[in-house]
Amino acid sequence: MSKYGKKHIEALKEIEQGKFYEPKEALELCKKVASAKFDETVEMHIRMGLDPRQANQQVRGVALLPAGLGKSVKVLVFAQGDAEKAALAAGADYAGSDELISKISEGWLDFDIAIATPDMMGRVGKLGKQLGRKGLMPNPKSGTVVAANDLQRAIEDARKGRVEYKLDRQAIIHVIVGKVSFDTEKLFVNMSAVMEAIVHAKPAGAKGQYIKSVYVKSTMGPGIPVDTRLASDLTVA
Repeated sequence: MSKYGKKHIEALKEIEQGKFYEPKEALELCKKVASAKFDETVEMHIRMGLDPRQANQQVRGVALLPAGLGKSVKVLVFAQGDAEKAALAAGADYAGSDELISKISEGWLDFDIAIATPDMMGRVGKLGKQLGRKGLMPNPKSGTVVAANDLQRAIEDARKGRVEYKLDRQAIIHVIVGKVSFDTEKLFVNMSAVMEAIVHAKPAGAKGQYIKSVYVKSTMGPGIPVDTRLASDLTVA
């Protein structure tokens, strides 16, 4: 018995075996074969020619998606005093210090991105268990630990469609680029932003082929292979 459902098997038939699709063509096909009743997320899965065990071959960063994520983003800022006021004035959904830390320690996680000022990280670090497993822990490398005078920019970036990418233990980067309901052009410009960011983040220790394969898929759909060279050359105009 097949481990795939009928819809998945039908979707697989639409993918030409052995073909590596041009980026826009792959996105169009991804939209075509998506069959779930909900608005599926469009994902990229990028296999890297890196060794995750080596400190000088790590890749981690942030890409700003020009077409957004297709959802409203709730932003929380760990800050105190004037910085807290500045965060709220800049549009943060939540801002504060000890009261928020206490609330989160009790299990509350009704936000999508957490930002912190450097002076708060000593206290925020205690939330490693709660925030870490959800990928919400503020981190300087991902641009979510910022000075008080940079909070407005950080909050605006989070609203625009900010995605983090990180090399996992299997040397793969998993990142979302939008929703199936997006038109192809919006998905394409978001894909371009992600690929441009990853190419620019190439670590000093990288050897050989940096990007080995690129696939796009919807939440419930099959992976569609993308021409690696064409994907690697993508930039946001």
